[in-house]
Amino acid sequence: MIRAPAFWFHDGWLAKLLSPLSAIGSALAARRVARPGWRAPVPVLCCGNVTVGGAGKTTVVQDLARRLIARGETVHLLLRGYGGSSRGTHRVSPTDTAAEVGDEALLLAAIAPTWTGGDRGESARAAVAAGATVLVMDDGLQNPSLAKDMSLLIVDGATGFGNGRVLPAGPLREPVATGAARCRAAVVIGAPVALPSGLPVLRASLVQGPEIEALRGRRVLAFAGIAYPDKFFAPLAQAGANLVARVSFADHHPYTNPQLEDLLARAQRLDAVPVTTPKDAVRLPPDLRAKVAVVGVGLAWSDEAALNALLDGLVRDRGVSCATL
Repeated sequence: MIRAPAFWFHDGWLAKLLSPLSAIGSALAARRVARPGWRAPVPVLCCGNVTVGGAGKTTVVQDLARRLIARGETVHLLLRGYGGSSRGTHRVSPTDTAAEVGDEALLLAAIAPTWTGGDRGESARAAVAAGATVLVMDDGLQNPSLAKDMSLLIVDGATGFGNGRVLPAGPLREPVATGAARCRAAVVIGAPVALPSGLPVLRASLVQGPEIEALRGRRVLAFAGIAYPDKFFAPLAQAGANLVARVSFADHHPYTNPQLEDLLARAQRLDAVPVTTPKDAVRLPPDLRAKVAVVGVGLAWSDEAALNALLDGLVRDRGVSCATL
């Protein structure tokens, strides 16, 4: 994915010039989401957003999948598999690479059975046939091929909705109010954002994994190929790591051996530890992956009771105990 253009975050002349095209984009999105999708016999939870780029959907899916598994559910995860060469419905296997199924699919497959494919309805049918009792979608709020029982609007508080305009004039896939109307609640990660009135809000903040402890006070060369690399760099510095270098790549960047060798050599010259994200780590050449430290993130929820009530309702509202299907 290319970097988001700067004008997406400022409602300037270029955004206004492109606004007629945004109206066309909004109309096309509305026609698409109106199409009926397959109704699965098990609950379907969608963690989606209305912006392009990293809102934190995969981190939310990881958290919610673990909670549902702890309830005794057989959770299967569905996503497109952005950046992967695999086509059609595919169950992610331990031998798959990021080049084949995408980096996010590999992260999710470490938690629960994971399926990639653009047609979420087809993926859902395969997952149900394989024994799924709950389906969780990473993205797909605008994908009509699978009916959702509950959708959550994932919002990055740091970037919000940019200039509030639909592609190409801004970062929105559809108007905020339109997408929010199909959601049970919003999950806002970080700073508060303005949302349509009446939409319940769950607040969460990113917390770094225990790996950060080994980096406090140490010299670090941090690199990341994610939508907003500062979301990785800033917490490292705040946690006490001495960031002597910060290297950014485009989201889903396919690392090569020469690039990694250059980064490792630079880290050695700086007497620094090379550090990256889990999402980047699965894209590293296997022979060099062990030479890079990885710091992950999780979520701290401001109201876990409200979150748990939503998950309980996801199962209860279908009128059946999913674990018995």
